[in-house]
Amino acid sequence: MALAIGLPDGRSQIERERNVTIGFVGLGQMGRPMAHNLTRPPGNYIVCSRRAEHFAEFADRGVQATTRVADLAGAEVLVLSLPGTSAVNEVLFGVDGVAKRLQPGALVIDTSTISYGATVEIGRTLRDMQLSFVDAPVSGMQARAEDGTLTIMCGGDAAAFEAARPWLQRMGRDILYMGAAGAGQLTKLINQLLFDINAAALAEVLPMAARMGLDPEKVGAVVNGGTGRSYASEFFVPRILQNRFSDGYPMKHAYKDLVSAAELSAARGIPMPVLAAATATYQQALLRGHGDHDKGGMIRVFEDLLGVRFRRDLSTDARKDN
Repeated sequence: MALAIGLPDGRSQIERERNVTIGFVGLGQMGRPMAHNLTRPPGNYIVCSRRAEHFAEFADRGVQATTRVADLAGAEVLVLSLPGTSAVNEVLFGVDGVAKRLQPGALVIDTSTISYGATVEIGRTLRDMQLSFVDAPVSGMQARAEDGTLTIMCGGDAAAFEAARPWLQRMGRDILYMGAAGAGQLTKLINQLLFDINAAALAEVLPMAARMGLDPEKVGAVVNGGTGRSYASEFFVPRILQNRFSDGYPMKHAYKDLVSAAELSAARGIPMPVLAAATATYQQALLRGHGDHDKGGMIRVFEDLLGVRFRRDLSTDARKDN
């Protein structure tokens, strides 16, 4: 293992991993199942969250839990799963930040989704503190986090990536090295933007079908069985038909991806007109109070505009039951 933590060379990989102290910060929608997968094999673990509501399920497996970031000072591998750039900076460099408490050579793996520019700066700062860093944002939503089959896109020094690989493989299936620090976040952003565009397109076009008198359930079947299909349609269309808008990541938290894209577009002079249009739909959804909904909730903007609902006909089910 490339991580320089002073383990005897004669030990097996499993023995080496068992003797590494691993810290995990952030037990949210994605972080909690990721932390469970990371801490499943025997080892030395400590998880950290501002709220203690999930601590018992880790304690039952012998995993230490704390609300104090400073308690992770002994971690040789520190994994972060936090909601945004400010949270990552606070945990690492805030008044009670853990970065200054870690021993030289410790490895920081950030699986959060944060801005590209901030990630490059974080990597530079940690390197100056003699700490290794890998940005490793994940893709796959909660179900794949639970299954340990996430796609993980990584940026950082190649040696740091190799040191991080054993821990990442506990949480993900496709572990991709993309280049220097920030490359993981940039790759994740590209994937997310395409997803956002697809979700915004569904929001705009599906209400038109309802307005023109087409059966929403049949339209959904055609879309997901034809060339209009996408992961966004496969995930959201069945849920929209059932009036379910809380199964995915809330829009108010995911909006940071669009902000990051706008910053890159402005700074690098890269025109992205289709993304700009999708962003306008996203913004309208937030302004109309749908921030707690997942991205399928963007459809409410155009449903309200056209005075329709793209929903399954529940009266048909009622007739079938009778």
